[in-house]
Amino acid sequence: MSKLDFTLSAGPVAASPRTLAALGYPIVYHYDPEFLEQFARTSNKVAEFFATKNDIVLMQGEAILGLEGATRSLVRPGMHVLNLVQGVFGKGTGYWLTDFGAVLHEIEVPYNKAVDPAAVEAYLDEHPEIELVTVVASETPSGTVSDMSRIGPICREHGVLTLVDTVSGVGGMEFLTDEWGLDLCVAGAQKCLGGPPGVSLISVSPAAWEAIDRNPNAPTASYLSLTDWREKWLKGGTFPYTPSVSDIHGLEASLDEALEEGVENMVERHRRSALVARAGVRAMGLELWADSDDIASYCVTSVRLPEAVNHVELRSYVRERYGVMLSSGQGAGNIIRIAHMGPTASGLYPIVGLSALGRALLDLGQKVDVGAGIDAALAVLSEQRR
Repeated sequence: MSKLDFTLSAGPVAASPRTLAALGYPIVYHYDPEFLEQFARTSNKVAEFFATKNDIVLMQGEAILGLEGATRSLVRPGMHVLNLVQGVFGKGTGYWLTDFGAVLHEIEVPYNKAVDPAAVEAYLDEHPEIELVTVVASETPSGTVSDMSRIGPICREHGVLTLVDTVSGVGGMEFLTDEWGLDLCVAGAQKCLGGPPGVSLISVSPAAWEAIDRNPNAPTASYLSLTDWREKWLKGGTFPYTPSVSDIHGLEASLDEALEEGVENMVERHRRSALVARAGVRAMGLELWADSDDIASYCVTSVRLPEAVNHVELRSYVRERYGVMLSSGQGAGNIIRIAHMGPTASGLYPIVGLSALGRALLDLGQKVDVGAGIDAALAVLSEQRR
């Protein structure tokens, strides 16, 4: 029997009972009229979630599939691309860009900081050859965010396309695709939405489609192909391959919950949970990883660990001893992450994470004030509920 009682990891996150029930619906033929209607309806709900009128593609695979497909579709040999790096996934994007033939430009900062939009504007002023900016809106391993409300318009003013990894962004931070002029955005269902980890949610602007059409290396007849989805589904109402019927059931249920709550309210719920977690971490005598609260994510709280404690070993210890799954640093640093995402961005869930983390550190001989941390977190939670 599993020792796990609470999943407070950085994704996949725990799903709601409504989503779990939907995942158990009967599997039907993917060309059944009811499923075709559901797939179209779900796509429209994703557009509402993204705050966009752009085309929506639901690629059947975890969000890394959508990110690779999007990058391969846009990037042609010799294309000058500015990649913004403030964490593990931003750095990984740069490797892809080089492999796909781009001329790579990068602005990189330490993984506990965020790229300044003013630096992006200055770089684009100095390098008119840049055609595309790639950016991670929410760096989950670091627990930091990019200011897309400024970066998006800066890129649009310079006539530069944007490719945005918002896998853990939409729903956990304000994200206004059309208002900010964002071109190709990729989200994951398994993060703040609390959905199944098998669907990439992709928004594609007309300008992005034009760039894809100009790219001779854009995938076609491929599982990675956005073009296939446009030609077959968006234009013809057929699928390029058999979609996961069950995943669409679960995705629609999680979207229904989000839209009924309201995306703004959903973001606010994540913000409140983050405030609870941050207060507890600080009062316990620990340090947050993010350089400032202004760039700290609402969906995950990253905690800097004492040098004597290894993040991977601590994660395993917390799970085995206290039945709580947290996340390790995943290459960002010696940090532990308490996620408050989807259904766990509410109520006492952050308190559970803080309690397990604090007690584990005490067990390992570290000086932390668990009581003060829990008191501080509960005080913030109490104030929020007045």
